[in-house]
Amino acid sequence: MAVFAGRRPRTLPAEAPTLEAAERDTPLLQVRDLVTQFPTRNGWLTAVNEVSYDLHAGKVLGILGESGSGKSAMLRTILGLQPRSARISGEVVLNGRDLISMSARERSEIRGSWVSMVFQDPMTALDPVFTVEQQLVETIRRHSEMSRSEAVERALELLTLVQIPSPETRLKAYPFELSGGMRQRVVIAMALVSNPSLLLADEPTTALDVTVQARVLDLFRDLKDRLGMGVIFVTHDLSVAAEIADEIAVMYAGRIVEKGTVAEIVRSPRHPYTRGLIEANVRPGQSERPEAIKGSPPNLAALPPGCSFAPRCPVAEERCWERIPDLTATASTGATGSTHLVRCVQASSVLEPDRRN
Repeated sequence: MAVFAGRRPRTLPAEAPTLEAAERDTPLLQVRDLVTQFPTRNGWLTAVNEVSYDLHAGKVLGILGESGSGKSAMLRTILGLQPRSARISGEVVLNGRDLISMSARERSEIRGSWVSMVFQDPMTALDPVFTVEQQLVETIRRHSEMSRSEAVERALELLTLVQIPSPETRLKAYPFELSGGMRQRVVIAMALVSNPSLLLADEPTTALDVTVQARVLDLFRDLKDRLGMGVIFVTHDLSVAAEIADEIAVMYAGRIVEKGTVAEIVRSPRHPYTRGLIEANVRPGQSERPEAIKGSPPNLAALPPGCSFAPRCPVAEERCWERIPDLTATASTGATGSTHLVRCVQASSVLEPDRRN
């Protein structure tokens, strides 16, 4: 099936990045020292705090963390959906262009064309008073010069692409007439209207049962392989991140506290927060009750001094309260060339990797 490229904004190169770019080690997306702050009565709340990473075309970066860790705020900053009152700094470079420095009009042009987002709840992402056809056709015509009949044909192609059975019938349906899994597939189809090079997924499987969740994850894998997209997949579920991602970045209190390959994060976690997330998951054959992380996430408007996780950390020492640890390399994965990074002063000396088979 041919993938419609759509109308590209003039401010960006005409062609989307391809997998060949990834093979040349050219990142599709480069995020550098990204900060997002919101004004409150008690001062500025820092939701995203000096976050940096790279993402290549055809790869999936899983962002893992509890609610309130800054995952969704980061995606909305990349997409340009933060309120005008937000204070944003750093760089978000997509295919060589910094999105943060763009005007609001330029950001509006690339939204949906170069970068799209799949939101968490498909029922609220879709308008209940319009049919699937009306919503898909409107989105297609917004990003192209297609006639209505051509847009309807394209909508059928998209529903087929996301593996919705009987697409002609589903196209005429209202969102409330579809199951949760089908609604999520419609939202994914809408995000793929202009074949974006970057897809942001904000916990798209949270409201789905296990069997539907597995099918949606299979769909994401298939789409990123076929279309060569880069995907940022946000979740609070470690098993989901391990299933879909090539690399995982663990966020806590707006910062990345650990980043590495799936094997490094799952088998050799070096940050106590990552270890706590793993221990809180039920593993096959486990008989004892999972141990939850004690305490609650901190107030982002009044973070504690030093390491933000120190008040909940079972191995915290006096030095952990003195300064914010740097995100530093602990071990190289050699063949892949990637590096296991961790933000903890005790990562090498105190925390032994938890070797799981």
